[in-house]
Amino acid sequence: MYPKYPHRRTVLAAIALLAAAVPAVAGCGGGGSPDAGGTSAAGCPAVLQEAEAAVRRAESTDTSWNGPTTGPRAVPGKTLVYVAQTMTNPGVAAVAKGVREAARTIGWSVRVIDGEGTPAGIQAALGQAVTLKPSGIVIGGFDPRPTSQQVARAEAAGIPLVGWHAVSAPGPSTSPPLFTNVTTKVEEVAKASADWVIARSHGAAGVVVFTDDSIPFAGTKSELIERRLAACPGVDLLAHKNIPIPDASRRTPQEVASLLPRLGKKWTYSVAINDLYFDDAAPAFRAAGRPGAGPPFNIGAGDGDPSAFRRINSEQYQAATVPEPLSQQGWQIVDEFNRAFAGRPASGYVAPVHIATAENSAGATSWDPKGYREAYEKIWHG
Repeated sequence: MYPKYPHRRTVLAAIALLAAAVPAVAGCGGGGSPDAGGTSAAGCPAVLQEAEAAVRRAESTDTSWNGPTTGPRAVPGKTLVYVAQTMTNPGVAAVAKGVREAARTIGWSVRVIDGEGTPAGIQAALGQAVTLKPSGIVIGGFDPRPTSQQVARAEAAGIPLVGWHAVSAPGPSTSPPLFTNVTTKVEEVAKASADWVIARSHGAAGVVVFTDDSIPFAGTKSELIERRLAACPGVDLLAHKNIPIPDASRRTPQEVASLLPRLGKKWTYSVAINDLYFDDAAPAFRAAGRPGAGPPFNIGAGDGDPSAFRRINSEQYQAATVPEPLSQQGWQIVDEFNRAFAGRPASGYVAPVHIATAENSAGATSWDPKGYREAYEKIWHG
């Protein structure tokens, strides 16, 4: 059984999308371990083959800009407020940095208000943002539904809202009212991280999943991860650990220290909905004498912040991440506001999924695909 999450209808809809994308597989067996040839005596060979092909595609770095190349010229004199769920979340902070960079390029001003990771703090931050009467407000990494009063005030004032990871799906939203929501597709990120585990383990793994059930986006992601892992019977879900992101630095070391003696050598892989869990887990792994290069082999299903890349590149308790192009998404947020101010529809762009490892990152500290800066500058300034 999967745990119950808020907004279950959204979760189930996303699961249905993933399930439809996963073909039915016959001939699944149980038990056993992977053989030397990379095929699995445990689980389903067809699932393993599909996962290996998907991982190869996602690990490719030979990419070119596939986002918008046309749109309205820069609307001058606008102001944005970026309301952050918490600036201790590296993904939230990196997107804020991208928004600031893009705003300087288009000629706007930006103010960041930190919600500090608590419901009361986020409500106060969004309320302050509305009071400032900016041209637009960014919902930076939190569910806007608990802030319905503040959202209603923004709507009444004619202030458009653009979300980043605010709801599970990319694109415009009517409830809550968002001009658009900028994110990769949660079902693609979930599938990529689970496929990496299936492919790397050849279909035989013991997995711990770390998540934050208080965030619908994260709850959806972890449930989809677990569903995809379950497609291979040789992959066992050993534990589902619900640790709110604001509590991660305090609780993750304790949880990991507790799991290690209980799970022992059965724990070979971990998937977390955010890379920061592995930053917080590292001291506990180190204290237990676990090697930095694994096992367990750890993959973050978002966000791909610089600390995650440093851990991956130095083989320190993280082997891979499914990174968001955080800076690019900051630029996209600014472009989406420009479309809103010009009376145009949202761009509809969704960044493709990518998997970063030490082998393909070339020492980089972020997933920063080429071409978007030049494309957006040409749209805004010609």
